[in-house]
Amino acid sequence: MSNVDLAKLIKDNVRSLKPYSIENIRSEVKLHANESPFPPSKELYDLFAASLKNFPLNRYPDPDSKNLKESIAKRLDTKTDHLVIGNGSDEIILLLLQVFCMEEDTIIIPDPTFAMYAIISQSLGIKTKNIPLDSNWDFKASLILESAEKNKSRLIFLSYPNNPTGNCFSETEVRKVIEQFEGIVVVDEAYYDFSKKSFISEIKNHNNLVVLRSFSKIGLAAMRVGFGIADPLIIQEVNKVRLPYNSNMLSQSFAEHLINNFQVVQRQIDSILNERSRLIDELEKINSITVFPTDSNFILFRTERSADELFTHLIYNGILVRNLSSHPKLHNCLRVTVGTTNENDRFISEVKAYAMGDE
Repeated sequence: MSNVDLAKLIKDNVRSLKPYSIENIRSEVKLHANESPFPPSKELYDLFAASLKNFPLNRYPDPDSKNLKESIAKRLDTKTDHLVIGNGSDEIILLLLQVFCMEEDTIIIPDPTFAMYAIISQSLGIKTKNIPLDSNWDFKASLILESAEKNKSRLIFLSYPNNPTGNCFSETEVRKVIEQFEGIVVVDEAYYDFSKKSFISEIKNHNNLVVLRSFSKIGLAAMRVGFGIADPLIIQEVNKVRLPYNSNMLSQSFAEHLINNFQVVQRQIDSILNERSRLIDELEKINSITVFPTDSNFILFRTERSADELFTHLIYNGILVRNLSSHPKLHNCLRVTVGTTNENDRFISEVKAYAMGDE
């Protein structure tokens, strides 16, 4: 009978990792994960159901996701050799780190930002240098570029809009980073559909730019489909480390139907944007709450009272949001995803009840 000391076999950089924390609390109203509150439309389900009958599920999926890439290329007015499909955009983050970084290299990221940049990097033995955001949740390109040069960095990650703050960074400062950095700049546009701000058109002018997109925020979170747009040479190298058949047949098909019938999804996006404005207006009426500007499908806000207590109050009343108050720069901050009208009404009602002490 083996009794191996398994802990000694685990790499130090993995053993010291803290896994990405995802609240998995049962709740009637889930406004914590930046998903769309709307399931795919009946039209999309019908299209998918019809194609499902013809799926050869005993065969491997298209290893190159050819049909999906052609649909994306057509919508974005680009070419398929500029595209790579990932099992969520998280996978493409991993692939880019594998391609461009050696162990002990350092990447540059703003702080706070999407936690997976640092988690994936550490798992590979890659260091991260955090550049603190200012009081407007923005940065100066000079600070990022200085740090990149000092650390001999090959990769900079910029979430645009930024998660968890919700805002797009200054376009001028992002552009300076892209133009002046002698390495790869990854602009993560997972929330593009809510900001309508993009750097994709700059790829033809800057071969060091990679843009990431996701289907997870517009109705297909369960399918795990993301994609990257970049210079064909970058795509070629990423494909060398990408696992074969990384995108399954069902995900490719549903994502293709969504892209080709986007007007249905756009109506849902428009509803989210309208509800976002209403949520901001209602939160701003509460004196004890500070609402931060957002370009995404979620809202970051700070409460004068304990964020932990408000979080618990919401949980008790069947509403789950994201508690970010453990981060030093996000003290007493919560993040709420824009939901349906009824979900948002319920959230606002409970926040107001808590703010007035009517628990």
